[in-house]
Amino acid sequence: MPGSWKVTTLDFVSGGQKKVTFLLAPRYLRLQLDGSITVGNSSGFDDGTGTIREAKDLVDGVKNATVVMEARQVVMKVFEDFTHSWYWILLGLVIAMLTSLLFIVLLRFLAGIMVWVMIVMVILVIGYGIFHCYMEYAALKGAAGSDVTLQDLGFQTDITVYLQIRQTWLAFMIILAIVEVVIILILIFLRKRILIAIALIKEASRAIGHVMSSLFYPMFTFLLLAMVIAYWAVTAVFLSTSNEPVYKVFNETECMHSRMNCEPANFSTSAMKADCQDSECLFAFYGGETAYHKYLIGLQFYNVFLFFWCANFVTALGQMTLAGAFSSYYWAFVKPDDMPAFPVFAALGRSLRYHTGTLAFGSLILSIVQIIRVLLEYIDHKLKGAHNKCTRFLLCCLKCCFWCLEKFVKFLNRNAYIMVAIYGKNFCTSAKDAFFLLMRNMIRVAVLDKVTDFLLFLGKLLIVGIVGIFAFFFFSGRVKAFEDTAPHLHYYWVPILTVVVGSYLIAHGFFSVYAMCVDTLFLCFLEDLERNDGSAERPYLMPESLRKTLNKKNKTPPAE
Repeated sequence: MPGSWKVTTLDFVSGGQKKVTFLLAPRYLRLQLDGSITVGNSSGFDDGTGTIREAKDLVDGVKNATVVMEARQVVMKVFEDFTHSWYWILLGLVIAMLTSLLFIVLLRFLAGIMVWVMIVMVILVIGYGIFHCYMEYAALKGAAGSDVTLQDLGFQTDITVYLQIRQTWLAFMIILAIVEVVIILILIFLRKRILIAIALIKEASRAIGHVMSSLFYPMFTFLLLAMVIAYWAVTAVFLSTSNEPVYKVFNETECMHSRMNCEPANFSTSAMKADCQDSECLFAFYGGETAYHKYLIGLQFYNVFLFFWCANFVTALGQMTLAGAFSSYYWAFVKPDDMPAFPVFAALGRSLRYHTGTLAFGSLILSIVQIIRVLLEYIDHKLKGAHNKCTRFLLCCLKCCFWCLEKFVKFLNRNAYIMVAIYGKNFCTSAKDAFFLLMRNMIRVAVLDKVTDFLLFLGKLLIVGIVGIFAFFFFSGRVKAFEDTAPHLHYYWVPILTVVVGSYLIAHGFFSVYAMCVDTLFLCFLEDLERNDGSAERPYLMPESLRKTLNKKNKTPPAE
């Protein structure tokens, strides 16, 4: 439509006060009380080509344009909030790092107490979340517009709008209550296994205490992953920007040069223009017609595959390095005298010198599964709306199967790398030994190992909860002592969400070392039970705390 566009707000009453915002032309688009749409006082408008069209045809375009403008304003406000609060966000992330490190150190000396304190604190933090949601739910009772349902509200670019609705806080309260009940029931039914898990965590704490450099190894992994991501991103951008604009000849009458490539700069003086006077050289598409441009999408998939392979190789290197360091602790007769002087560096050297092919092969298998998942998602996106229900069902089944296969390969690779670190065998042999070892001890794997993972997850949840609560009270201005210190923001949830996500990633980095230590010691523990019987010739090498928990004894205990 000709003329400049502007934004106007129309208020009307129809079963209650409502407000509607439209993107309008100089002649206003109005929503009448009877539900009809008019432009000015007419139900039709001239689209600029002499054709009269109905006013309701503008509604979809108006709504889409309004959403785009609102989203742009929200993004600008979010960016402005980041510029005003970035230093406080960094401070929150530093506090999360110090809290995680303090938690690991306390686990080193007070593992049993810390586990129970962690369990109680998680229950209390979630309980406070339920209480806070209830208080917000009760405070909004009777407030104007608070009884609107989420379905009636629809999608809003301003997230704070949802916090003014009672149904939002009711949903939060129900979700937190379900999580609380599930955690309590799990703890009740697995209370005996928790004692064994605590003994395993205690031993993992001692191992990390003797291999403190392992806590900082994730920084090396992060550096390598950053290099891999940077290389992939640069290559992907280069491939994406290597396209060229293609111009072709368009004309209304018959022309021998129709749809042929042309150059707009000199088309007016070219032979094509002389042969066809009414022809024009117009932009056709962005890409190219050479063999390189034809297979550009294949090159992009190849780049993604290489990214998966390199990223999985870096992750596998970290897993094998940590497994080698912690297994050297477990199998040492006298700890830590029989351990290498620098166990992490020694394990890293062994992995790079003797097991590079093993790491590459295991990473290749996982990368093939991942790239197949990407291809399935790409096919599903391309065929969306064009395939029948049978095809949709088949694609859904394939995506589900390959998701499960990826999880299984990751689990198998992780345990295979531990067995490689212990025995130094090839990948296939180690994967087979690890798989059958775990199958022979399925109950211990399903209960003991997963209980330990659950306790470590509670630790991460506790750190995120503590830092998140402090960030909420600081940035929201709920505490008067921080009113003058806290920055003035459009959306206080922006720094809070950033701090929460960053805190989880930091806590996950520290606890991933702990989880790898527990998994390594667990596999060594199972291998110890099968290889040894407690006799003088084959004494158990597990620590005394684990032997007492499992009622195992050495007839002639080895020196510890």
